[in-house]
Amino acid sequence: MKVKELKAMNDLDLENKAMELRKELMKINSQVAVGTVPKSPGKLRQIKKTIAKILTIKREKFLNKNSTQKIPQRKSKQKGGSKKE
Repeated sequence: MKVKELKAMNDLDLENKAMELRKELMKINSQVAVGTVPKSPGKLRQIKKTIAKILTIKREKFLNKNSTQKIPQRKSKQKGGSKKE
């Protein structure tokens, strides 16, 4: 799907579309796990990208609604060994 089409959708439609794509992704992943070749292997990549687009658009809409409030950030994992104090 194109970004323009996704931005035109409301939150409920975006959530439904994401769930639909996740179910389809699960089917394709199970085919790969069993060892069968999916009908179109390129579709796997396309589905993952579309899900990422949907999540990004949902995040943008959330930030626009709550632009005056504090923005929740993801906690980053620390790489490397332990720090010396």
